[in-house]
Amino acid sequence: MPRAEVKKLTLKDLAKILGVSTATISNAFNRPDQLSSKLRDEILAECERLGYTGPNIAARALRTGETGIVGVMLSDPLRYNFNDAVAHGFLSGLAEVFDEQHVSMLLLSSKEAPYHKPSIEAVPDYFIVYGEPRNATVLERLEYQHKKIITVDFDYKDYPSINIDNFQGAFDIAQYGIKQSKDCRIAILGLRLIEESALVNIVGEQLLDASRSISSRRLDGYLAALQQAGIDITPEQIWNIPFNETEISYEAARQVLTSENRPNLLLCMSDRVALAAIKAAADLRISIPTELRVVGFDDIPEASVCHPGLTTVHQPFVEKGRVTANLLLQDPAPIEQKRVLPVEVVKRESC
Repeated sequence: MPRAEVKKLTLKDLAKILGVSTATISNAFNRPDQLSSKLRDEILAECERLGYTGPNIAARALRTGETGIVGVMLSDPLRYNFNDAVAHGFLSGLAEVFDEQHVSMLLLSSKEAPYHKPSIEAVPDYFIVYGEPRNATVLERLEYQHKKIITVDFDYKDYPSINIDNFQGAFDIAQYGIKQSKDCRIAILGLRLIEESALVNIVGEQLLDASRSISSRRLDGYLAALQQAGIDITPEQIWNIPFNETEISYEAARQVLTSENRPNLLLCMSDRVALAAIKAAADLRISIPTELRVVGFDDIPEASVCHPGLTTVHQPFVEKGRVTANLLLQDPAPIEQKRVLPVEVVKRESC
């Protein structure tokens, strides 16, 4: 039989050829614990010989209305989520629950290009949107599916959401940093505070809405602590770092630390930014914490092993993943449920 025709075999056709039920073949691929190892090996070997690679997910979805797959849309590039400790921890928390519930996870890029093929967003039963996509049309495409959606680290319409208390965490660590510093001169190294993808201060720029930006929430927390302490800060002292990456964060820190009115307290919106600032200070022979105090946000593993240890805000990123997965799989579906997880300041040698 020509190879092109073999590929068109259906589950029913294969069952007839092998003399077993369609359920037995399906179990060989999807539920191996239901068959003996010998029978499963025989079925899989015959399927491979005939060119059958397994039940069609799309066909199963049409027949049952379910695929057993959760789509996780990532606002940052896929590679970033494997290199960033916060994103990696969040995905690990999701995976723990999904493994227990025998649910599969499909990682999706928020770039618009992959969604030109409508079959991609048609596959998952539910969606988790991790971070607000830069392209709003992607969210609209998910809404057209009329499936359960949960957002993480931002709010969108009335959909359920999971956030950490970014405002309180930023307020608490700024307050702590101010109390440790004398003659406090502050600079804020922010992340994606504006739409422009450039390393600039925020003079004359429109800030992103706090309901959809964790950075804006953290900035509000910093500013509230400064106001309470009677400290004025100008837009020139607040920097927008477009990406949470070491190289551009290091560049930002060097610019700030070589400025005429050098700060003695850096409020950094992520640990990755703070660690880059510590390196820049070391290269410039600026002593920490004697001449400069640095605080971060997230409490990634590197924060506790760097020298000096980084004072930061601990966020439960693995637990955030678990909570999100459990809320998603909750039955009946949550209605307008928005959860905010607590955070806490972790004090180390950098401040």
